[in-house]
Amino acid sequence: MKELSFFEKAMGWRKRQMVESQLDRNEVTEKIRNDTLEEVAKEIEKMHAFEKDTMASFAAYVRNMKT
Repeated sequence: MKELSFFEKAMGWRKRQMVESQLDRNEVTEKIRNDTLEEVAKEIEKMHAFEKDTMASFAAYVRNMKT
């Protein structure tokens, strides 16, 4: 079996990268991610470690991470 050339290796890497990115962006994964971020934001709002405005800002930051 012959060894792959530099370009063949690069093309294989790029193809794997494209497939992985497509798998990461499917609807189910995005829904799970968004639901998790919302759950985290709700829990942050319940915390009383800092002032209420600060915790609301943290929760808003997490919600802005949704896709």
